[in-house]
Amino acid sequence: MPPEDLESYLVERGIKFRIIEFGGSSKTVEDAERMLGVDRSRIVKSLLFVDEKGVPVLAIVTGDSMVDEEKLARVLGVKRVRKARPRAVRNITGYEVGALPPVGHKKPVKTVIDVKVMEKDVVYGGGGSVNKLLEISPRDIKKLTGALVADVSRA
Repeated sequence: MPPEDLESYLVERGIKFRIIEFGGSSKTVEDAERMLGVDRSRIVKSLLFVDEKGVPVLAIVTGDSMVDEEKLARVLGVKRVRKARPRAVRNITGYEVGALPPVGHKKPVKTVIDVKVMEKDVVYGGGGSVNKLLEISPRDIKKLTGALVADVSRA
């Protein structure tokens, strides 16, 4: 799905959301934290991984955490996972690294949401371009992606 269609995707599905646009880059958690004035635990990172067979999986963790690749592999029932290369991220999701939203990808992607994300009422993630952030409920992310909720993070 092209980045300009993220809003249409969410509107068509009746999701309550907000796209926040900035004058500068919101590519990193630090950028987003500074621009929004919210704690980094309310910011989510959507990171694409691939397993040993090349099957993509999106892991969503809070901004104050990292994906624990061993935990993620265990949850998926595979031997190992590795971060997808930027070109693969673009080809699979339609978005660039640093702008990747948690929903609305070009191709369906198995998604795992860390348990800490689900503790929040609203989170902020990639908004489709490096100067946009998406405000959305983790419950809506789960509903839209059919995500599995599991402990896949480390501090």
